Amino acid sequence: MENMPNMSDLMKLAQSPAGQQLLALLQNTDDGSLENAVNQASAGNMAGAKDALSALLSSPQAQALLRQMEGSL
Repeated sequence: MENMPNMSDLMKLAQSPAGQQLLALLQNTDDGSLENAVNQASAGNMAGAKDALSALLSSPQAQALLRQMEGSL
Protein backbone atom coordinates (compact mmCIF):
# COMPACT_ATOMS: atom_id res chain seq x y z
CA MET A 1 0.00 0.00 0.00
CA GLU A 2 1.21 3.48 -0.81
CA ASN A 3 2.38 5.75 1.99
CA MET A 4 -0.77 7.48 3.10
CA PRO A 5 -0.73 10.68 5.12
CA ASN A 6 -2.14 10.38 8.62
CA MET A 7 -5.53 11.84 9.56
CA SER A 8 -3.94 15.01 10.94
CA ASP A 9 -2.16 15.63 7.63
CA LEU A 10 -5.38 14.98 5.70
CA MET A 11 -7.29 17.46 7.87
CA LYS A 12 -4.60 20.11 7.29
CA LEU A 13 -4.82 19.53 3.54
CA ALA A 14 -8.62 19.71 3.60
CA GLN A 15 -8.46 22.99 5.52
CA SER A 16 -5.84 24.55 3.25
CA PRO A 17 -6.98 27.10 0.64
CA ALA A 18 -6.39 24.60 -2.18
CA GLY A 19 -8.19 21.89 -0.21
CA GLN A 20 -11.18 24.15 0.37
CA GLN A 21 -11.29 25.05 -3.32
CA LEU A 22 -11.13 21.38 -4.29
CA LEU A 23 -13.93 20.49 -1.85
CA ALA A 24 -16.06 23.32 -3.26
CA LEU A 25 -15.38 22.09 -6.79
CA LEU A 26 -16.44 18.57 -5.84
CA GLN A 27 -19.52 19.78 -3.96
CA ASN A 28 -20.65 21.97 -6.84
CA THR A 29 -21.01 19.06 -9.21
CA ASP A 30 -24.57 17.96 -9.67
CA ASP A 31 -23.92 14.54 -11.19
CA GLY A 32 -23.82 12.67 -7.89
CA SER A 33 -20.13 11.76 -8.13
CA LEU A 34 -19.24 13.06 -4.69
CA GLU A 35 -22.21 11.38 -3.00
CA ASN A 36 -21.43 8.14 -4.81
CA ALA A 37 -17.79 8.35 -3.73
CA VAL A 38 -18.78 8.93 -0.10
CA ASN A 39 -21.18 5.99 -0.22
CA GLN A 40 -18.53 3.75 -1.76
CA ALA A 41 -15.92 4.80 0.81
CA SER A 42 -18.40 4.31 3.67
CA ALA A 43 -18.98 0.79 2.43
CA GLY A 44 -15.21 0.18 2.44
CA ASN A 45 -14.93 0.21 -1.35
CA MET A 46 -12.03 2.62 -1.84
CA ALA A 47 -11.53 1.57 -5.47
CA GLY A 48 -15.17 2.41 -6.15
CA ALA A 49 -14.77 5.77 -4.41
CA LYS A 50 -11.72 6.55 -6.50
CA ASP A 51 -13.54 5.57 -9.69
CA ALA A 52 -16.50 7.77 -8.74
CA LEU A 53 -14.23 10.81 -8.45
CA SER A 54 -11.84 10.10 -11.30
CA ALA A 55 -13.61 12.29 -13.89
CA LEU A 56 -13.81 15.23 -11.47
CA LEU A 57 -10.23 14.88 -10.33
CA SER A 58 -8.94 14.72 -13.89
CA SER A 59 -10.26 18.19 -14.79
CA PRO A 60 -7.55 20.84 -15.28
CA GLN A 61 -8.84 22.87 -12.32
CA ALA A 62 -8.82 19.86 -9.98
CA GLN A 63 -5.37 18.80 -11.18
CA ALA A 64 -3.96 22.26 -10.42
CA LEU A 65 -5.45 22.17 -6.92
CA LEU A 66 -4.14 18.64 -6.32
CA ARG A 67 -0.65 19.74 -7.34
CA GLN A 68 -0.85 22.63 -4.85
CA MET A 69 -1.97 20.24 -2.12
CA GLU A 70 0.71 17.71 -3.01
CA GLY A 71 3.36 20.35 -2.41
CA SER A 72 1.97 20.78 1.12
CA LEU A 73 2.62 17.17 2.18
